[in-house]
Amino acid sequence: MARTQDYQATVVTRIKRARKFARALFAEAISALLDGETAEALSRLRDLVHAEITFKELARQTGLGERTLHRMLNRNGNPELSR
Repeated sequence: MARTQDYQATVVTRIKRARKFARALFAEAISALLDGETAEALSRLRDLVHAEITFKELARQTGLGERTLHRMLNRNGNPELSR
């Protein structure tokens, strides 16, 4: 039987390897968020955070708490466009 990687590991690897893919994924996330497809948008944003930057670093750069960011980007999160 062939051995396969899980979905997230595959996506994270591809994001790290291909900048064009990462940019397209970010554009897809923003488009999904604007279209009201919150779960899809959050999934894409989580993938980008895992591949590009840690939640700890994202918290440092945004001034938001690390736990807040985890909750915001959680599958059932409630991101807001205002602060």
